[in-house]
Amino acid sequence: MCDFVYPLTSSARLVMRTNCTRLSFCASILFFLSLTVPGFCKNSIQVVVVPVANMYSAPTDKSDVVSQALYASNVTLLVARGEWSRIQTSDRYKGWTPSRYLRIVQIGNGYATSGPTVQVESLFANVYAEPDITRHKPIVTIPFGVRLEVAPDDPKKAKQNHEGWLRVRLPEKRDAWIQSGDVVSDQKPLSIPESIELAKRFLGLPYLWGGRSSFGFDCSGFTQMLVRARGINMPRDADQQAAWKGVIAVDRKDLQPGDLLFFGSSPKDLTHTGMYIGDGQFIHDSTNGHPVVQISHLDDDPWTRLLVACRRVK
Repeated sequence: MCDFVYPLTSSARLVMRTNCTRLSFCASILFFLSLTVPGFCKNSIQVVVVPVANMYSAPTDKSDVVSQALYASNVTLLVARGEWSRIQTSDRYKGWTPSRYLRIVQIGNGYATSGPTVQVESLFANVYAEPDITRHKPIVTIPFGVRLEVAPDDPKKAKQNHEGWLRVRLPEKRDAWIQSGDVVSDQKPLSIPESIELAKRFLGLPYLWGGRSSFGFDCSGFTQMLVRARGINMPRDADQQAAWKGVIAVDRKDLQPGDLLFFGSSPKDLTHTGMYIGDGQFIHDSTNGHPVVQISHLDDDPWTRLLVACRRVK
């Protein structure tokens, strides 16, 4: 038995061409949706590609800043709405940020989650296109605590000596250079005394509402960073921190360095927080007087009458 193939009529060819065009269009739409809508993605992990991404309470920069997401950090995409995306950071905080600040993570569990990485140890670090600070301006300036992937060795450039420099792979999928003195490769959780010394490095840094980077912290963003440096992920806001199951209540008379202090009109109305550093002193980021990271005395006014809760991290 033979199969006969009949030549297509011109009208049949037109129908096939039209259907192919429609299929191509549909494929393009699905690809676009895969980049913007979590339901169409393999996962909803995105990575931040600006030094600091403000997170707003609504999808407009006219609304208040509720928190921030730092460069190279992985966030969960909750809603994509055109130029705005609602995201959730690793501390489970949610807010809106411009979609152009994010890139989708198409494979793996996120940026810098496997393989060799380094962490920014300087208060700020410049990243360059080449291992030279004089030839071009930095590609980007990133804050303390940012984690970067170390770029794999390039056999073609193995013989080149770039002492004092480290090649990194940025979340935008391009290689760049950072000075070795700005990063550490084996970051270990800090002890309480070490975290207090870290806190003092930020003395004089201006206060920034919603801030959680070395470009500017608010009070709870500052204490969250200090506790995170000890290897502990603590909630974002002061009231959440005081109610967190990772802390226990302590009396004022039993305070120890590293304990968290909470201030307000009552335990149910907390408006400020700081970290006790011993000898009746605490370090905090405050707008009281001079709006910077500062050391204050617990017995001084207004702090002595506003202290309403003390907590010790377990």
